[in-house]
Amino acid sequence: MATTNPLQFIQQTRAEISKIVWPTRREVLLTTVMVFIMAALTAVFFALVDLLIRSGLQGLLAIFG
Repeated sequence: MATTNPLQFIQQTRAEISKIVWPTRREVLLTTVMVFIMAALTAVFFALVDLLIRSGLQGLLAIFG
């Protein structure tokens, strides 16, 4: 593996950093809101599934217990 001197490394690093496309404030805000919405929907879904499973198990235990 070829080694580069520190000056070349810094130049290459700056060239790569200049290629980065940063998101706009609006994109960050929309993405953040979507993450919170999806997290809330996922929490509600798993709460309902948990409630359904718990009710089913309690019903089975009431019958056979």
